[in-house]
Amino acid sequence: MKPYLFVIGDVHGQYDLMMNLLKDYDPVVHQLVFIGDLIDRGPKSVACMRQAKQLVETDQAIYLKGNHEDYLLRFLADPEDVFERYLLNGGQATIEGLLHQGATAEYSPTEMAMMIRSREKELIAFLEALPYVYEWNDYLCVHAGVNLALSDWRNTTSHDFLWIRESFHHLPNQTGKTIVFGHTITQVLAGDNESTALWQHDHKIGIDSGATYGGVLHGVIFDRTTLLQDISYPNYTNIWTGER
Repeated sequence: MKPYLFVIGDVHGQYDLMMNLLKDYDPVVHQLVFIGDLIDRGPKSVACMRQAKQLVETDQAIYLKGNHEDYLLRFLADPEDVFERYLLNGGQATIEGLLHQGATAEYSPTEMAMMIRSREKELIAFLEALPYVYEWNDYLCVHAGVNLALSDWRNTTSHDFLWIRESFHHLPNQTGKTIVFGHTITQVLAGDNESTALWQHDHKIGIDSGATYGGVLHGVIFDRTTLLQDISYPNYTNIWTGER
């Protein structure tokens, strides 16, 4: 086991910010974890996804499934029903990144899904196999959170791993783990709609500070017992203004 854990928050296509964070990543000493939602909304969603896939394959990085990776898979499985909602959640950036600019206006949802499934079999299989959680010493990394009402958090449903919000934030954490998560932006967790600092409460650490909305992208480094360093890069360009 490597001596340090390096967790990167919800990237959402902000490739340049992600690559800035990776300048501090050392594969010899850091276990790298992407918390999910590398795609959608941001302009370089597919580049982010492919870069993370490469690091999984070369460095044994961990890429956790987020609700947006799941959204892409659901679109590919049921394009006509999912397409409009996926667009509202930023899916155009990913679909057109996998095809070409203007594809969402040129083709039907079924045609786009068929082309992506035909061209990207390896990538789709990779996304389907992404894990929901990663345990490292006394830390638990997960995209959205776990069901703290259960006697064993491991029985959390896949939907809750990807989507849970308030009940996870507010129920007491009796897992014995420090839970590192994304999905809900720190501006909401802090209740002020502006804080881009890490949210820390009851051994829960929220690291999504809305990089795609003009916030910051966090890379957080831990040793076995302590949060050692929070590296963050602000987003001043390519800001998503659609639905959260």
